[in-house]
Amino acid sequence: MDKKRVVIVGGGVTGLSAAYHLQKQVQSAKLPIEITLVEGSNRLGGRIHTIKRDGFTIEKGPDSLLARKPIAMELVKELDILNQTRYNSTGQSFMLIKNKLHKMPKGAFMGVPKQIGPLMRSKSFTLSGKIRGLMDLIKPKNKSTEDESLGHFMRRRFGNQIVDNQIDPLLSGIHSGDIDKMSLQAIYPIFGKMEQDYGSVMKGLARTMPKPEKNKKGKPAQGQFFSFTNGLQTLVDELEAQLDAVEIIRENRVNHIEKKEAGYHVLLDSGNVLAADFVLVAVPHTQVPGMLSKHPPLQELFDIPATSTANVVLAFDEKQIKRDLDGTGFLVTRNSNYRITACTWTHRKWEGTAPAGKALLRCYVGKPDDQEIVNESDEALVDIVLKDLNKVMKIKGRPLFYEITRFIEARPQYHTGHLELISRVRAYVAGHLPNVALIGSSYDGTGLPDCIEHGQKGAELALKALTENK
Repeated sequence: MDKKRVVIVGGGVTGLSAAYHLQKQVQSAKLPIEITLVEGSNRLGGRIHTIKRDGFTIEKGPDSLLARKPIAMELVKELDILNQTRYNSTGQSFMLIKNKLHKMPKGAFMGVPKQIGPLMRSKSFTLSGKIRGLMDLIKPKNKSTEDESLGHFMRRRFGNQIVDNQIDPLLSGIHSGDIDKMSLQAIYPIFGKMEQDYGSVMKGLARTMPKPEKNKKGKPAQGQFFSFTNGLQTLVDELEAQLDAVEIIRENRVNHIEKKEAGYHVLLDSGNVLAADFVLVAVPHTQVPGMLSKHPPLQELFDIPATSTANVVLAFDEKQIKRDLDGTGFLVTRNSNYRITACTWTHRKWEGTAPAGKALLRCYVGKPDDQEIVNESDEALVDIVLKDLNKVMKIKGRPLFYEITRFIEARPQYHTGHLELISRVRAYVAGHLPNVALIGSSYDGTGLPDCIEHGQKGAELALKALTENK
């Protein structure tokens, strides 16, 4: 086999995962394959970015990995950083409904009810709302299995009240989008399958979801999310440290990818050209049509919407907070007059993130119908957040400091028809751009464990293409 080169475009979690898994396989099989990773900014990790300030540990982007998705923990074990993991505290969380905090009901999965008792005891819904929610148990399943919006599906099964007061704040918050536009089949096909297999989402959840393990007496329950003692940046730093056989090029954007008679030329901002036998494109979908401008069908990628959000992190002395919240945070219903969508009491959710006597709050803004807020000045954003927080608790004075991170058109939205769009694009790429693969959160799943998996699958695609029949 002649020497080959794989170029990975993008140094976020997907690109790093691809580089790591590719390097591992190349070294194991002693293959003559070189790996080059190109990143446009001066740092790797994409949205993951942990900073330390005045004794605080602050996540400017994502703060954790979902523990129930095993691929993330498998990578942590491979990297030998398991001893640095920590799980979130499992204190009470709340839902803010019409200026009143309600305890997040137990007996739910991703905000979707799975038990009758907790639903009936909840104070978040009226009696009629609860009865309408229980209709899921007897309502006939939909005869059509065509894609529909997640919101339409949930309203059809549970009614508007449960969706608006519980399901929507959680799922819309996770995806920074509008559940009445999100594709059920692209984001949560499991719910549609439960309806078809069991005739009810609640019945399906009861029969398929594992029951939470009972902890030994005196031991706190383990959270559903994990990070690391020094923040999520630990994962990025360790991945980078182990890429000893990967050429990493920073602060160099890819301007163009051109198909040649044999392989591809990858043109960089610097004017340098990388010859590649396989190209893994792990950047946001909005950048792809420009890189492959000679292929007009890829313009369809612009039909995938992307929303903007901002994280506003505020540090306080605990004595500044006059009306305390006995919990780890709250979600805000979208039909409220609040502009924040959620607030996490980080110092309670993640032990060790704030010095003794200090408090660290992280608020989120950027509803789908309030995108302009992300462009406000830092001071204006802090004022908006404090105004909303003071409707729920009393905070005296200004924060000790704040950190604001904006993600402009960075959250891809999987609207109805998303799977068909991606299928068309990939069919075109397979037919006209062999040995090019589009991977990442724009296509098959937006969570960090999903991105790790995208990278791993991308590495497998490259290896298969370069080693078959050689």
